Formats: sequence, C-alpha cells, structure tokens
Amino acid sequence: MSRPWSLFGDHLRLAVRLTPNGGRDVLDGIGADGEGEAFLKARVTAVPEKGKANKALILLIAQSLRIPKSSVSLISGDTARKKILRIDGDPEDLAKKLEIFLG
Repeated sequence: MSRPWSLFGDHLRLAVRLTPNGGRDVLDGIGADGEGEAFLKARVTAVPEKGKANKALILLIAQSLRIPKSSVSLISGDTARKKILRIDGDPEDLAKKLEIFLG
C-alpha cells in the first residue's frame, strides 16, 4: 500500500480521513479510498463544529510526532472528512517518524 504522505522541500503533506466524535483521540493506521489513494485514519473526541475537530486533529498529529502544533496546518478539507495537512520541518525526518509511529 502506498503512503499517505508526500515529501516537499521544507514540509510534508499528509492525507487524513478524520472521524469526529470518535470516542477517543487516536491514529488508526492507514486506509485507502476507492481510487487506491492512501490516507491516515484518525479519530478525535471533539465535535465537528467551529473547527474543534480540526484543532483536535492538529494537536493529535503534533503530539504523536513530538513536534510543536504550530508546525501543523490544514491545507484543505476544512469541513470535509478527508483533509490535507502541511507539516513543516525536514520531510525525511517527519516521514521516518510517521513510519516508526505507524509501524
């Protein structure tokens, strides 16, 4: 299966499928959509109103990778389940952290 991230010069872009009201804050591994595009499955306890679920997702990703939450931003998917996150930093280092975290 392909990886849900793409490397760029000074950042990494991560495709995420978010489930708000998910019972707990957790990254659930990698999945794929109908076209075979990979995404990271994430659940948060926050409700999907006024950006609460997006903020919880950013915090979850930052804590999981042990980076500042200011390094994580939402590029697209503000109100959609599928989102693209930009994670600033060394893309190779971030990809290694994701590989280790996701097994």
